[in-house]
Amino acid sequence: MTTNPGREPGEDEMPKQKSKRALRKRVRLTGTGRLRRYHAYKSHILTKKHPKRKRHLRKPALVSHADERRLKRLLMA
Repeated sequence: MTTNPGREPGEDEMPKQKSKRALRKRVRLTGTGRLRRYHAYKSHILTKKHPKRKRHLRKPALVSHADERRLKRLLMA
């Protein structure tokens, strides 16, 4: 790599890719490499939902295989 006069070393390189922070807050990587997410429909209007349904919505779920590759690419960008 040649350095240009008047530039700092490393300025000629491409910037690092940033991961999508919104996705980072919503998804975690499991030990086996899958993506774990939380269920929707658990934040409001809970009085009409059955306790069993609310209990199941509390537990995390895995991201589907169809979406996993695309979301991992955003996460690791």
